[in-house]
Amino acid sequence: MRSGTTIFDEMGWPSGTRTPYALIDAWLKSVPAEQLALKRREAEVLFRRIGITFAVYTEGGDAERLIPFDLIPRVLAQAEWQHLQLGLEQRAKALNAFLHDVYHDREIIRAGRVPEKLILHNSEFRPEMAGLDLPGGMYAHIAGIDMVRTGPDDYYVLEDNCRTPSGVSYMLENREVMLRLFPDLFRRNAVAPVAHYPDELLATLRSLAPPNCPGEPTIVLLTPGIHNSAYYEHAFLADEMGIDLVEGADLVVSKDICYQRTTAGLERVDVIYRRVDDEYIDPLVFRPDSMLGVPGLHFANRAGNLTLTNAVGAGIADDKAVYIHVPEMIRFYLGEEPLLNNVPTHDCSQPAELRYVLEHLDQLVVKAVHGSGGYGMLVGPHASKTELEAFRALLKSHPQDYIAQPTLALSTVPTFVETGVAPRHVDLRPFVLCGADRIRVVPGGLTRVALKEGSLVVNSSQGGGTKDTWVLEN
Repeated sequence: MRSGTTIFDEMGWPSGTRTPYALIDAWLKSVPAEQLALKRREAEVLFRRIGITFAVYTEGGDAERLIPFDLIPRVLAQAEWQHLQLGLEQRAKALNAFLHDVYHDREIIRAGRVPEKLILHNSEFRPEMAGLDLPGGMYAHIAGIDMVRTGPDDYYVLEDNCRTPSGVSYMLENREVMLRLFPDLFRRNAVAPVAHYPDELLATLRSLAPPNCPGEPTIVLLTPGIHNSAYYEHAFLADEMGIDLVEGADLVVSKDICYQRTTAGLERVDVIYRRVDDEYIDPLVFRPDSMLGVPGLHFANRAGNLTLTNAVGAGIADDKAVYIHVPEMIRFYLGEEPLLNNVPTHDCSQPAELRYVLEHLDQLVVKAVHGSGGYGMLVGPHASKTELEAFRALLKSHPQDYIAQPTLALSTVPTFVETGVAPRHVDLRPFVLCGADRIRVVPGGLTRVALKEGSLVVNSSQGGGTKDTWVLEN
């Protein structure tokens, strides 16, 4: 961020305390720092006991890490959340309408609202899905919409995660740990619950039973296995929903019907909540060397005997160049104006846009179109000359692979760090469940916090932490 930029603090520092944070402010003034430090250590013990970890395989040493957890909740008033929820539901509807359209009539392309090349030549576009009708016309059944705030009423969507979004287990466990550590604080605050998320997810999955399902659908969660960075979440969600956690070797497809191997023999499977990427899901159709998926899954899906969630091909809605066009999707499919803003975005594949980005590189955030987890990005104002020049070369050689955005003044919230309570930048990932029956959104989401002073990178793989997110009920 440029020097002199005004930062919106959600608690109200330094001028005063905003109403949603009144009780949190009083609590912080009454609790000594030593007690907070003790509670933080208790939280770490709880997380280790529960086994909440994520994996980083690129840095050597112990790959399994605890995500740093901050004790001070992030608070949203009910009116603030209602605005966000309406915007999230609107965005999810438009994204699913877009996904259905690009695999069917492609009306948005024919209308000239989205460039054909951006879709049909996109690495995430799966022509194998063309013409396939899915339950309720839904493709992105579980969406994680990353958002930031820059002012009291200013919210921006950073990106849409429509493939296999993760992090909801941390949202749930953060709440559980806070309830254990500070039960009195919850009694003094009317906080909307989140513990029903697994029930809502299960109801969503049940609503997505395939056309040829013989009765109540049997649902499983397909994981790549214990070495996946989000394996804890896979096991956690399967356990919470009361469904089986399976790997590719546990499933078999015969005559376009998927079965699970059990001690009692083969049992039919109707819905798979997959956490395996598209290219590994079926070696007969995508990567032939995949050992993670199951031969024939795609054909069972096309035959109407199986639903895969999220749908194969939903990842095209994650593309950061496609993201530029989501406001137009909302207008095109819903006939409405967007309730949530996009961040103004430069498409580096356009020569005029590229020239602007190269001339203002030290002021912009540059992201790889298919990047995630904080990798493949440049935060211009915080980059060294060497980093700037390296990205300049990348942009010139592969402009189509990048977009650029202004460096937003992300809001801050009070965070307990080594020096005491101090403001740190945050984002928010609410989770939107899109079933064939309706859309469900649990209040709040996963708040990620940049623990380093001044840092804007909140990803756990880049040193960020998480917070409990409170939505007040009144």
